[in-house]
Amino acid sequence: MRILEHPILGPLGKKKEITLVVDGNRIKAYEGEMIASALVAAGIKTFRRTSKRGEPRGIFCAIGRCTDCVMEVNGRPNVRTCVTPVEADMVVNTQEGLGRWGKGGSR
Repeated sequence: MRILEHPILGPLGKKKEITLVVDGNRIKAYEGEMIASALVAAGIKTFRRTSKRGEPRGIFCAIGRCTDCVMEVNGRPNVRTCVTPVEADMVVNTQEGLGRWGKGGSR
């Protein structure tokens, strides 16, 4: 579900449609929106799983203060999806636990 008419912000307006690859599946997004917004609009609610119990986590604060929405984005773990804009053909994966840095990755 995507909000097309906001009571304060007004209509969504014409935006360029792009696609993301999320866990191997292509989803629709609009240029300028946050990754988390595109995921929720596509019906995706689980962004990561906790390291101890594997419990699902998703959007919580939506302002970048917590870490519930972190995902692996273009091979980089722990990206806060609520404050990271989408890019065409971006590859986003559900994060398991704390995330793993690959070779050449840095913190």
